[in-house]
Amino acid sequence: MKKVIILGCGGFVGSHLTDRLLASGDVHIEGWDVSYDKVSEHLDNPNFNFHQRYVDADTTFDELGPHIADCEAVISLAAVCTPAQYVASPVKTIRSNFIDAYSLIDLCSEHRSWLFHTSTCEVYGRTLSSYVPTDDYQDLDLYEQREDETPLIMGPTRNHRWSYATAKQLFERYIYAHSAESGMPFTIVRPYNWFGPRMDFIPGRDGEGIPRVLACFMTALLDGQPLQLVDGGGAYRTITFIDDAIDALSLMLEQPKQAQNQVFNVGNRASEVTMKDLAFLMRELAAEITGKDAFLEHPIEDITSDKFYGEGYEDCDRRVPDVTKAESRLGWKAKTDLRETLRITMTHYFEQYGRPAGLTPVRDA
Repeated sequence: MKKVIILGCGGFVGSHLTDRLLASGDVHIEGWDVSYDKVSEHLDNPNFNFHQRYVDADTTFDELGPHIADCEAVISLAAVCTPAQYVASPVKTIRSNFIDAYSLIDLCSEHRSWLFHTSTCEVYGRTLSSYVPTDDYQDLDLYEQREDETPLIMGPTRNHRWSYATAKQLFERYIYAHSAESGMPFTIVRPYNWFGPRMDFIPGRDGEGIPRVLACFMTALLDGQPLQLVDGGGAYRTITFIDDAIDALSLMLEQPKQAQNQVFNVGNRASEVTMKDLAFLMRELAAEITGKDAFLEHPIEDITSDKFYGEGYEDCDRRVPDVTKAESRLGWKAKTDLRETLRITMTHYFEQYGRPAGLTPVRDA
């Protein structure tokens, strides 16, 4: 039986990966996280050993050592990863994503264990197209992101928006440095907006603060508040269904020779959307899911990024992943379109958090 370590097993991605690996029946998981709510159904599974503590706890790395020495892979998923936190808590963001985490690389390097790290597409920073005085995007080279070629362009130091991206980038570089010196095998994954059930929190229900865009829009729909478009909602994002993303991670774990010492973009380039169009599509799907046509007229309003996030926010205009490497080396391809991704995810939110009074779900025949 294969043994893997998952740091952040109780989070959005970690819980879905835990589901998938345990379902295979041939994987034993040593999982670390502060919360087990999303993996509670597995707590009695003999193939799942849950360690309830933060990854940066004083004792965690001492406990990890013996497990790392005899595991198949160390999967690093734990991170501070919401834009509101980057701006409001840049020190915590940098500490969490690099300072409190780099010892994991040291441990894996010491044992020459396979470190499987989920980074972020944010490491690319701003696109070259954002510096060109046009928005027609005729030149693919200006905004398509290729793992081994595209330059990583951060905004000014004073803009805390990039605290997360730079911490993640330095973590990647530290992985490369150790691999070069010790031979430690690694795989780095750069996710592109993975959406699905269990993603984020709803403020006032099971969390406080500002979540990512999907949960922000869902909160507005649930609470009857306007959907807020930051700086007009013109930024593009590529949305990827969590099951498709887990397919990619599983293929990497199954094919170490193809996956090791590689960086992979994992995103569905066919599901690109502006935040403004995302808001309108979510209104439409809310009406379909609940059977309430009033959602079609749900208010949408513009808000400045300074007012929404606070001073120090800066956005990138567009992120389009080149996924040639994942397709050619792993045989992976995203299967789920944007509309179905949102339908599944939004249905989960309505079921998890309750529909507004008087709304009845629409079930497929």
